[in-house]
Amino acid sequence: MKAVKKSSAKSAAPKAAAPKAAPKAAAKKVTAAKKAPAEKKAPAAKKPVATKKTVPTPEERYRMIQDAAYFIAERHGFNGDSAYFWSLAEAEINSNLS
Repeated sequence: MKAVKKSSAKSAAPKAAAPKAAPKAAAKKVTAAKKAPAEKKAPAAKKPVATKKTVPTPEERYRMIQDAAYFIAERHGFNGDSAYFWSLAEAEINSNLS
């Protein structure tokens, strides 16, 4: 096998030809375009952050209904049917959770 000698010097890439001078009329158009104020773009609208809905466990839901039924019964002076207060509390909690 032949030993290949690696050189640390980089080979120079061929230089690109310099652009030819533009006619004066074209140069005036370019400078006129540079002087015109650039239009500002409106900032992109932020996307609403999706919030995850946490679903309560059955025990948590039961406790929420129990507390709501108590406060409904309290508003009625604890006079009335507890099943009615419970059903009102269930409807209230279900509407709040959905």
